[in-house]
Amino acid sequence: MFSHVMIGTNNLEAAKDFYDKLLGTLGIAPAMVDRHRIFYRTKTGTFAVSKPINGEPATAANGGTIGFVAKSQEEADAWHATGVANGATSCEDPPGIRAMGDMKLYLAYLRDPDGNKLCVMHRM
Repeated sequence: MFSHVMIGTNNLEAAKDFYDKLLGTLGIAPAMVDRHRIFYRTKTGTFAVSKPINGEPATAANGGTIGFVAKSQEEADAWHATGVANGATSCEDPPGIRAMGDMKLYLAYLRDPDGNKLCVMHRM
């Protein structure tokens, strides 16, 4: 259904440094830079960060969350710890198991340095 997700930033170099480290914990290669944007490409989709083309400041989406997949609880914990160590803030409940009926998910949430809400999920 989706080809990509793109969020805004006010500091492309800082965003690249942050996301290279954060997504590296999930085995995703460092970003490819294309002028005012960076792209992380995988077999399952593309995540991009861009300076706004209209020249206005980037703002975080109120109510929006970008979700990433982790292979294990340990990978999700490494993602969360790496984010916090590199300028993100933990949000929502602490990383842990959430039961949704018969389905159990291990979730962790962050706000990146630009305020975008991120989640990593491991299906148990």
